[in-house]
Amino acid sequence: MTEDYAARVMGEAVPKERVDALLKAVPPRDRETRPEAFARAERQRRRWATQVVVIDELARQACAQRSLFRGAGNCATSPDAAAPEEQPTPRAVADLGSIVATALAHSPSARALLDQLEHEQLIPEEAVYDYYDRNRDRFLTPAALRRGADPFHETSDLLPYDEAREGIIRELRRAAGRRAFFDWLDRARADVVYAHGYEHPGDPSHPDHEHRH
Repeated sequence: MTEDYAARVMGEAVPKERVDALLKAVPPRDRETRPEAFARAERQRRRWATQVVVIDELARQACAQRSLFRGAGNCATSPDAAAPEEQPTPRAVADLGSIVATALAHSPSARALLDQLEHEQLIPEEAVYDYYDRNRDRFLTPAALRRGADPFHETSDLLPYDEAREGIIRELRRAAGRRAFFDWLDRARADVVYAHGYEHPGDPSHPDHEHRH
């Protein structure tokens, strides 16, 4: 019997149509022309898209539990999923891997959850100052940069700590929020059950697996 769902998330069936909708919204990265290579690429793309949709579903359920729910729309099909002013830029998510980056681009719930996790991070003052002290080259004044000043010996050329502090807090909170998001995701998808043909693209149990994010 062929399942009519791509995966089960916390007991909820994720329809295959949600994966199909994402595949239509995100064009393939590679253009294969040989029939066998094209078929393999499409199988892997379906599995890749399933991971994105699963993250969306997990995030929707997490947002509902946290009272952050923003509506019933699904990944790639909700009214605000394509709002450019809300989407992260490619540079902002370049280090996240294509699955998580695509989920954040197409899932309002994933973005809302990440924002909330960032907001929850408490950054100790000593961590902020330690970052400032260890990365002085990032806080040189423009004039000092032009003349090639040594940031570790010419402290008068540094932006004062009080002026740099808020930016450092934002950066550290952002990094901590991303770590919290990945920790949440690792725990949340541990019990996801996938239908045949919709497994993770890196799952070694299927013959043409690959681990490319």
